[in-house]
Amino acid sequence: MHQLGDGMTKANVDKLEPSVAAPAAKPLRPRDAATLILLDRKGDEVLVLMGRRHAGHAFMPGKFVFPGGRTDPADSRIAVAAALHPQEEANLTAGLGRTSVARARAIALSAIRETYEEAGLLIGRKGAFTTTRRDWQGFAEHGVVPSLDALRFIARAITPPNRVRRFDTRFFSAWRGDVAVELADGGPTNELEEL
Repeated sequence: MHQLGDGMTKANVDKLEPSVAAPAAKPLRPRDAATLILLDRKGDEVLVLMGRRHAGHAFMPGKFVFPGGRTDPADSRIAVAAALHPQEEANLTAGLGRTSVARARAIALSAIRETYEEAGLLIGRKGAFTTTRRDWQGFAEHGVVPSLDALRFIARAITPPNRVRRFDTRFFSAWRGDVAVELADGGPTNELEEL
């Protein structure tokens, strides 16, 4: 049995996602995805924002997760207030043969977009922002320009082969202070918690 760290075995991971496919001749190519670990300093503690997935979701229903999801290549064309820090960009693109700066930018922006879509939190700076992209309209409506300089690239995880869905997920962190607007109605995530 494969040991995955912290006592997690491959069998335990498979239980989290019941959509394990039968072994295929050629595994699915993982899709780019990104997630954001939002940190909040409260006194001597650092809290982490997580959301509980709705019980009706196909992937990890009812589990606490970080906001995140699939990267849209068009995200690379969204205007930003500030680019990724050069070292973060270098870390994100290192060792990834088919990674370009535009692809790295799209991945980082998808972490910001997904955090807005799932948690109602807009990471960026106040300012004029226009877009024709429907999934970024909330930023324009609230006068927030996405800002990549708030993000720190911290990890990468690829869904194991033989799954119905596979993702090549990049994990970023940012501080709660980088949230320019917090929508009262949040997002579709069932419940948000600072843990």
